[in-house]
Amino acid sequence: MRKFLIAAALMLGTIAETSIAARNVRVVDGDTIELNGETFRLHGIDAPEAGQQCTLPLGKSWPCGKAAIRSMEDLVLDKAVQCDSRGSDGYGRTIGVCTVNGADINAAMISAGMAWAFRKYSLDYAKLEDVAHQNRVGVWQAPTETPWDFREAKWAVSQQEAPNGCPIKGNVSGGGYIYHAPWSPWYDRTKVSLQKGERWFCTEAEAVAAGWRAPYWGR
Repeated sequence: MRKFLIAAALMLGTIAETSIAARNVRVVDGDTIELNGETFRLHGIDAPEAGQQCTLPLGKSWPCGKAAIRSMEDLVLDKAVQCDSRGSDGYGRTIGVCTVNGADINAAMISAGMAWAFRKYSLDYAKLEDVAHQNRVGVWQAPTETPWDFREAKWAVSQQEAPNGCPIKGNVSGGGYIYHAPWSPWYDRTKVSLQKGERWFCTEAEAVAAGWRAPYWGR
């Protein structure tokens, strides 16, 4: 059913102007991809975080964050992906609408119930979200926590416990300089060793400016 919904959503409108086109695609998470080393945060949507669980009927839960990542992989891996540029955010990412063969990937994620319309910043996908909600697909199967509320709750708890209230962990590993925000699935397992050059950050922007990057959750 999920792949059918994604395929149906890919029949949506096209975008004429693009800034980059590539088959060299890497999925960062359910709303972020990397093309030829440039990171794109998909405009107008907010997918569940990698470690987030969503609610099913009768109070059960399912790993919606991982499901969103898999959905994004189905849409973009080994495809000729194009993204336009609509400015940048505070983390060095380009904000854009991405397409495959002219079909809107952002819209596909919303229509499959694998992301919320990020109405705080844009209403472009609000109507598509309303339809997904009515059809009870993906995250709309039962009332569930939004990703922004999930992040806020994790941040508030970790900020109380972190040195100087700066809860982001800068880790040095074989993968390079990677930071873990409190909503990262690896957050509790990550230890900060000052002797290894690891450190704490107060914001994601601070971590990015210092040369750290967010982890990749996709393949």
